[in-house]
Amino acid sequence: MLKETIKVKWYFVARFLCQVFTLLFFRYRVYGRNQIPADGPFIVAGNHQSFLDPVFMGIGAKRRMLFMARDSLFRSRLFGGLIRSTNAIPLARDKADIGAIKLVLARLKEGHGVCLYPEGTRSSDGKITAFKPGFGLLCRRSQAPVVPALVDGAFECWPRHRTLFSPGPIVVWFGEPLPPEEIRRMTNEQLADWLTHTLRQMQHHCRLKQGKPPYDYTDESPSPDSRQSIE
Repeated sequence: MLKETIKVKWYFVARFLCQVFTLLFFRYRVYGRNQIPADGPFIVAGNHQSFLDPVFMGIGAKRRMLFMARDSLFRSRLFGGLIRSTNAIPLARDKADIGAIKLVLARLKEGHGVCLYPEGTRSSDGKITAFKPGFGLLCRRSQAPVVPALVDGAFECWPRHRTLFSPGPIVVWFGEPLPPEEIRRMTNEQLADWLTHTLRQMQHHCRLKQGKPPYDYTDESPSPDSRQSIE
């Protein structure tokens, strides 16, 4: 009990430090914070533009979240220990990591939230690539609502080919949750497709609102009505 209390307190201390870092270097705005359920389990499914995405998502959400990160990030004892202490869970990228999935399901059943990046890796051009359907089984078994979450501007500030980040505007937008009963009626592929198109539509509206050119997805299949509107 004491260990868990210390871990919770450290998470919010670390989040405060991340808030200070973000305010120093970025023009940060967050929308839709109230879309995160006030209690019970939830899954945040976000696009992945930079190494700093978990920081931007974490300080934007009112509640504590777990983050799934590729296992190679834990090879360094110092950095691995740091991110593990802030609720990061290692996930093997090249195989079905049953152990990690069971751990996440257990935490969700306890009423916690988790942040996933179903693209599998950071974007190479800022665009949202098609979500991998493998996370759908986890979503259905968790009985948790899925919140689509957009980060925009992170690619311009820290693209994957650049060593260091540069200051700039960052927007995080939590969209309307998809209820568990709707998720159960979808296949893994349908859920991945819905989230992909929903986030692309959110990204389109977000960039237009900022006066930035939207990304071109004309070669992709038509996107359904995502029912999302930025505040």
